[in-house]
Amino acid sequence: MIEDKTPQRTSIAQLGEFGLIDHLTKNFEIIQPSTLKGIGDDAAVLDFKEKKVVVSTDLLIEGVHFDLAYMPLKHLGYKAVVVNVSDICAMNAKATQITVSIAVSNRFPLEALEELYEGIAHAAHEYKVDVIGGDTTSSQKGLIISITVLGEADENEIVYRNGAKETDLLVVTGDIGAAYMGLQVLEREKQVFKVNPNSQPDLDAYTYLIERQLKPEARKDVRTLLHALEIKPTSMIDISDGLSSEIMHLCKQSGVGCNLYEDKLPIDPQFINVCEEFNIDSTTVAINGGEDYELLFTIAMSDFDKIKGNPNFSIIGHMTQESEGIHLVTRANTKIALKARGWDAIKE
Repeated sequence: MIEDKTPQRTSIAQLGEFGLIDHLTKNFEIIQPSTLKGIGDDAAVLDFKEKKVVVSTDLLIEGVHFDLAYMPLKHLGYKAVVVNVSDICAMNAKATQITVSIAVSNRFPLEALEELYEGIAHAAHEYKVDVIGGDTTSSQKGLIISITVLGEADENEIVYRNGAKETDLLVVTGDIGAAYMGLQVLEREKQVFKVNPNSQPDLDAYTYLIERQLKPEARKDVRTLLHALEIKPTSMIDISDGLSSEIMHLCKQSGVGCNLYEDKLPIDPQFINVCEEFNIDSTTVAINGGEDYELLFTIAMSDFDKIKGNPNFSIIGHMTQESEGIHLVTRANTKIALKARGWDAIKE
């Protein structure tokens, strides 16, 4: 007897909206003490007591923010949570709850949404956030995901974009540029697959870059690391749209200029190799790539001794008077005006 290996496809119309919500959210557990009531009523009920509440939201649209040709749905669910949690980390706060809303076309069976929610549940567990509500509706244009995240912090802990001062040091976590090059590798393999659907890509040389694109992590650890060092950043932002764009946001909001040093940029060896393979300048990618979800922040010069040599952080520049402008100082010691060439959500 021949075994039927056709994957099961359950129409979501069979469940109806509320049946679908019940099915997808039945395994979410409440772990945050600030969550009094999660899913199951007209609204969630939260109690943050003496804490300040921070809120952020993100929209992910198929064909604009992700391509399901190479983005597994489980990874997409995970990443959708991570990109929101990262915004809360950039406020020096702790993420506590999320709401998840999706619009989905009829080409997606129930099993596909189960995969998506498996990724969401995995991220919620990893980042210790409660899923407390959301919405589902139909879509004529594929898959749309909207996540709102809430977090908490003491008022004196919160860090904004507008606090950088002249002479402050510019610091970044981790390494940058890898997520963009991971995307280039995936796009290349997609084109190869279109020409020859039988080709099997060998991606062993690109594992780190692809993971940075498909399964990024928010830097929830940085808040604890800085607290242990007794450092409070003067300004902070996450690197979602590209380092150059984020630096310009900090400078504009804070009324300062900046010198960014090319030879201080933290980049991974695999990233350098693949830039050479693609014949792309590694510095251009590192400062414009985006989707790294590392944190970029400024600290007072007096905190230099606390952070120097720490493997979690790289000092990549310093802030200047606003009149001096925003520049990249090259390895040849020439100054180039920095331009925002990263991701722009509104551009075609």
